[in-house]
Amino acid sequence: MEPTLLLHWAEFAVRWLHVITAIAWIGSSFYFIALDLGLHRDRALASGADGEEWQVHGGGFYHVQKYLVAPDRMPDDLIWFKWESYWTWLSGFALLVLVYYLGAELFLIDPNVLDIAVWQGVAISLASLAFGWGVYTTLCKVFVASNPTLLMVALFGVLVAMALFYTNVFSGRAALLHLGAFTASIMTGNVFFVIMPNQRIVVADLKAGRVPDAKYGKIAKQRSTHNNYLTLPVIFLMLSNHYPLAFASDWNWLIASLVFLMGVSIRHFFNSMHMRKGRLWWTWGVTAALFAAIVWLSWPSPYAYGEEEAAMAPAAQRYAQAAGFEAVHDIVLGRCSMCHAAEPYFGDMLWPPKGVMLETPGQIAAQARSIYLQAGASHAMPPANISYMEPAERATIVAWFEGAR
Repeated sequence: MEPTLLLHWAEFAVRWLHVITAIAWIGSSFYFIALDLGLHRDRALASGADGEEWQVHGGGFYHVQKYLVAPDRMPDDLIWFKWESYWTWLSGFALLVLVYYLGAELFLIDPNVLDIAVWQGVAISLASLAFGWGVYTTLCKVFVASNPTLLMVALFGVLVAMALFYTNVFSGRAALLHLGAFTASIMTGNVFFVIMPNQRIVVADLKAGRVPDAKYGKIAKQRSTHNNYLTLPVIFLMLSNHYPLAFASDWNWLIASLVFLMGVSIRHFFNSMHMRKGRLWWTWGVTAALFAAIVWLSWPSPYAYGEEEAAMAPAAQRYAQAAGFEAVHDIVLGRCSMCHAAEPYFGDMLWPPKGVMLETPGQIAAQARSIYLQAGASHAMPPANISYMEPAERATIVAWFEGAR
């Protein structure tokens, strides 16, 4: 059997697993944060619980109580929430290996950013993930008695620094993906190294007849809260590899940094709502302003996107007749068609990426907008500039496309 096909399906299977486990982890994480924030703590409960809440779902009613430390008797069927986190990280790391380590020359390393060997790129990748957990947990210990906001500001500073680091080492696609992996490793590290061990200590104390120290629960809750605010930016960064204006922009590091602020503003709205402190609609304005700034940072030209979609065939004809098309045709044939062909002759490719073929004038004209976005307005293509497209050639593509609109 063709090894390339097996690798392709392995990547698909692992990606599917990653999405499934991430949904499970994020869903349970958001639910428990919302539950904890929404507990009624102003009731003197006979059970000695810290708070309670009544919920309705699936045709039934649930009466949920939370104990700050633990109930008097430890139940035999205690459910632990950990594998959702573990398998999300494990599947994500496997995907990192399959796509970015095994395909390093295309997706990880860009000689125009930093000309390094594959093994060096992989080593930097692995070391950076370990470094992220070390720095984060050190910050948590240093700021343990400080205002929680101060800790979050310090963490944001680390994330901005890592955004700058990654975008000056890896390709734009790999840089934003790695920033997401960097953050996700911190989140899973919280579960594996802090939350679960602390909960095990509490359970062991209860079984031994000792009164557990409440500090373990407080520390675990702090780390869970951090995970809550980091979740949405990680999702954005993991999806960013599909959007070249995000990862291949000259300001990709700043775009990634602003995404973390958007995550905070979005979660602040929902967390405040769950705490019954009202709906802070101003956070929507902040989020919209941050997103508008991201769009502005990635904006390549005054061109109004989407205006040609309604009449693609006439547009393709117009691009084929526009000034500069002959030069663009030659550029695309020389820099792109080795992959985007009915029978690709680059590496082990068996079919053109996403089925896009760029061998004839008609095919090139029909893909004008994509060529402009991927290779003109951004540097997403060729991946890692594997075919050495020159800046002047990108400028030619931009001039041709904008001149034809």
